[in-house]
Amino acid sequence: MKNLKVVFFSVLALALMAIPAMAQGAGAQDNESTVNAYKALAAGLGFGLAAGLGAIGQSRIGASAVEGAARNPGAAGTVQTMMIIGLALIESLVLLALVIVFAKL
Repeated sequence: MKNLKVVFFSVLALALMAIPAMAQGAGAQDNESTVNAYKALAAGLGFGLAAGLGAIGQSRIGASAVEGAARNPGAAGTVQTMMIIGLALIESLVLLALVIVFAKL
């Protein structure tokens, strides 16, 4: 009997706690401005991270291309072509991140 009483009051307590958890009061509209503020903050930080890492990648490609051309001057044209393709791909990824930021905001 004692166990049944404990189970009953536990279920009753859970049921009573669930009622306010599911309720939406007048404060539900206030949450929208907070969500929009965090969206803008996340978009700015995300694009800043994408642009910064893209710049690091471009600088590493440039440094490697110069080093490769210095070691083998005969292959400088091929190295330069591959460098330009790599730079274009990195820049396209950064621009894609910018498009995603504008689409989400």
